[in-house]
Amino acid sequence: MIDQNKKLEPALPFTAILYLSFASFASAISLRVTDALLPRLANDFDVSLGDASYVITTFSIAYGLSQLFFGPLGDRFGKYLVVAWACLACAVTATLCALAPNYPMLLLARLLAGGTAAAVIPLSMAWLGDVVPYNQRQPVLARFLMGQILGLSSGALVGGFAADHLNWRVPFFFIAFIFLAIGGTLIATNRSLPAYALATRKSEGAPIRRMVTEFGQVLVKPWARVVLITVFLEGVFLYGAFAFIASHLHRVHGVSLSTAGSLIMLFGFGGLLYASAAKILVNRLGEVGLARWGGVLLATALLTIGLAPAWWWAVPGCFVAGLGFYMLHNTLQINATQMATERRGAAVASFASCFYLGQSVGVAIAGVLIEKLGTSLVISVGAAGVLLIALNFSRLRGSAAMFPAA
Repeated sequence: MIDQNKKLEPALPFTAILYLSFASFASAISLRVTDALLPRLANDFDVSLGDASYVITTFSIAYGLSQLFFGPLGDRFGKYLVVAWACLACAVTATLCALAPNYPMLLLARLLAGGTAAAVIPLSMAWLGDVVPYNQRQPVLARFLMGQILGLSSGALVGGFAADHLNWRVPFFFIAFIFLAIGGTLIATNRSLPAYALATRKSEGAPIRRMVTEFGQVLVKPWARVVLITVFLEGVFLYGAFAFIASHLHRVHGVSLSTAGSLIMLFGFGGLLYASAAKILVNRLGEVGLARWGGVLLATALLTIGLAPAWWWAVPGCFVAGLGFYMLHNTLQINATQMATERRGAAVASFASCFYLGQSVGVAIAGVLIEKLGTSLVISVGAAGVLLIALNFSRLRGSAAMFPAA
């Protein structure tokens, strides 16, 4: 691991983090491309909107559970290299999604896609935690996450456009091409990384026992448990609401899926505002303030989207939701990189696992309730839940005794 007093810039190739950001872009598109496709999939496969949402749930379940595998794998073979391998595997699974002949096969392909995409963002974050000193890490993570932010917003836009004007299969071919290109680029870049950025850790014993031991060493830490429970609940409440915003705008306000997707893209622009101003916000608000006010902004924005009498309220709503989400979530991420420094790969993998398993639970519950309660109430419940967990985490983060020395 890099000495905490060394600087990142002179030692690493300039493009090393940029390429990881491209990989996170592709991973995020793969996750969110189906949100705006849900009404089209429901129509084409003759299933309910709730049943169509299983394309999100299956991806998220596989994404979350696969962290238990990829965290130790990254520690053993090198996080950067494992991300590269995963991108090539994602190209294959995205192609399987595009070629799925029926809905059950599409669900299976999405399950595989979630499993392969699981390595990309968490291992990238863990690698950055290894090579970037803690006092410089939050702004660097924020810049890296620009790729994820753009991917999340572009996924909704691409999915919505395909739903209205193309075939639902087209986005998956597009995703496969991106993963193929970035996977090859990452493999080439890995050869030029300095030795400390390629560090691996050999472990003895049976793989399953070793994996259980590593995650046990993370879970034994009280602050790690706080972070993991918080991010799980964040996934439940936020994405139980967020996954149905496009369907809400389409059903309640009659906007096209292309327009709904473009409105959700504003979520990404709010995230970009945070990424560009992260250093200033961190200095002025600190982690406690970022978590608190991020939750307030996110909850207010979701309520605005869910309860507004006209569609155009979603314009400021989606933008502010993106800003609030990244204020809160980036704070959780920075804590995840430091909650078990000796087992950072397993720690960040645990974090991602909880987040995406939370998403799968949230979307599954919302999918069941959406036909009975309507999209407005589901989004409003998500807003209330997000606010409560953000305020609670901010309170706990303010207690210095809960946080281990960085």
